[in-house]
Amino acid sequence: MKKVLYFNFILLVFFQCFPLIGSAQEPPSQANDYFKQFQDLPGSEDRSVFFFSTPNRYNQNSAYDWLDTVHVYLNSSQKTNDSIALVNYQLIQSQIYYDLGDYEKSLAISKSLYDTMESLSMDTKALILELMDSNYSKLELYDKQIEIRRRKRELGLTKNVAFYDIYSSLGQHRKAMRDYMAEEKKDIKEDDFYAQAIYNNNIGNYLRLDKSTPTALSYFKKADALLDVYFSDVLRVKPDSELVEANLLKGVIQGNIGKCYVQSKEYEEAIPYLENSIEIIKKYNTGKFSSDLVENTLEIAESYLQLDNYAKATDYLSDGMDPIKIKNILKKNRLYAAYYDRTGDYKSSTAYLKRNIRIRDSIDLTEANIKNQQLTSVVSQDLEYSRKMMEEQKEALEKSRNDIIAKDERISLVFISLIFTLLGFAGLVYAYLKSIKNQRLIAEQKHIIENSLVEKDSLLKEIHHRVKNNLQMVSSLLSLQTKNTRSKAAIEALEEGKSRVKAMALIHQKLYQNDDLSVIEMQGYIESLINSVQSVYKKGGHNINITIDAEGVELDIDRAIPFGLILNELVSNSFKYAFPHDEDNGKIYIHLRKIMGQEGFFEYTDNGVGLPKDTEERANSSMGIRLINRLANQLQTSLNTDKTSEGVRFWFNFK
Repeated sequence: MKKVLYFNFILLVFFQCFPLIGSAQEPPSQANDYFKQFQDLPGSEDRSVFFFSTPNRYNQNSAYDWLDTVHVYLNSSQKTNDSIALVNYQLIQSQIYYDLGDYEKSLAISKSLYDTMESLSMDTKALILELMDSNYSKLELYDKQIEIRRRKRELGLTKNVAFYDIYSSLGQHRKAMRDYMAEEKKDIKEDDFYAQAIYNNNIGNYLRLDKSTPTALSYFKKADALLDVYFSDVLRVKPDSELVEANLLKGVIQGNIGKCYVQSKEYEEAIPYLENSIEIIKKYNTGKFSSDLVENTLEIAESYLQLDNYAKATDYLSDGMDPIKIKNILKKNRLYAAYYDRTGDYKSSTAYLKRNIRIRDSIDLTEANIKNQQLTSVVSQDLEYSRKMMEEQKEALEKSRNDIIAKDERISLVFISLIFTLLGFAGLVYAYLKSIKNQRLIAEQKHIIENSLVEKDSLLKEIHHRVKNNLQMVSSLLSLQTKNTRSKAAIEALEEGKSRVKAMALIHQKLYQNDDLSVIEMQGYIESLINSVQSVYKKGGHNINITIDAEGVELDIDRAIPFGLILNELVSNSFKYAFPHDEDNGKIYIHLRKIMGQEGFFEYTDNGVGLPKDTEERANSSMGIRLINRLANQLQTSLNTDKTSEGVRFWFNFK
């Protein structure tokens, strides 16, 4: 995370040190036919979710096309008496009117839904209250707006009732900025560059409206750089809806930078930013009324007018925009009056000035009183809210104080209990001290026993080691005897004896190598035994693939020795007789399973030439077969033999 923050900080510094007229990042495809997708959805709920989650929904069809279609759905819902669909389509209808700038119609619909809101879902309530909040703001009915925000807080849709945007609308920009900074800054994360861009843009806007232009410009440029870092952050997943909103914010910030340059009378600097802002807002706010677009158009018209580029100025003034706010209407009339004055058409200039005079005359009498009344109402509501917050905090403190008192009482009870506990503990200590002597004696005896056990284990390991060495000596003697014997039969008998001695020696070797002297781990033992047999019989280049499946099986010495000798005989027979022609595909499979408390199972198979036909006749005369049968008897079982299509299979169960 620190590396990511450091990288993003470098990008932020880069964008601040080298300011460029940023272009917004390409959003999700603008070719999507949202209108058709909306119509293809099956019901009102799906359509409502799609509509409100698609920011640039009027990209191909105008808001009026959407309004006509929603009106048809609304009539159909009224005929079928579908109350849920009626609410969903009325919400969509209200939002479309808001997007068109017809705030009174939008408010009328949302107010009718507000009156029946109790039975609706929480998501629907949130949409209704958000629409009413926005409409009251546009219509400058701030006391009503505060009531809606209180309702939001009561429903848990917001933590606090914010007043800063309302104070700014009433001209109290500095107070709005201070309240906004105190309320919002603490919740913004350091790596959330999108939220930081919004924060810096809002601070800059309060400063711009308060005529602190240079400071405002620095905040806007910082917001612009933060947004560029947000776009370049490949580690963050950006939903399509957030990308559209971020791009639209880019256009707003660019416009605010341009407005600052206009305030500073740096018109040539302002024009590129304003043009870029208009282009971005038109692209990402298609079909919606935007006061930012109106204001930026008027600002760029003023810039061209001040630069004596009358053609460009009139192009923007006659761009088909229809201001709603009084201040924008007055500014448009003032710009037309200035244009006609400069071009010598004084009659037209006078006409536009008279329009402004009439408008001012109609509002001057009431505007100041209305603003004062609104400000008084907002301040009183703010004070009442602050008083309620203080009462809540006081209640919380009182509750905390009561909790502390109750806690002190509990501590007193615990202290008294502790005293009695200590008295009881003192008696226990006395008894403990009395028993400590006995415990020491027990510990000494335990130490003696443990030392005896260690000594016993060492002696046992030494015995097994000596037995193994003795057996190896016997094996060496047999090897010497083999070298001094010329009879082939005698040599084979000696080699077989040596192999059997090695099998027993391996048992004792595994025992003294183990920590547990009572059992032998059979997987490792079988592997060692196979290696030993191979060293004796694998002289003709046998390519025998041996598979051992005995993982986790452990046997005691009474079972391990006869089992090892049986396996030694079987493997020796396979090497001697099963593969006489050095086959490349020779296979031996050894399987051993022993589950605690259950019967064990042993299986040995090879794919050699198999047993001869006179096997039963040879059994009486073959020492190896007689030895296997006797060893099987020691395991309290009998060896079973199955002749397969390829080779032979030996198996038996044992306890």
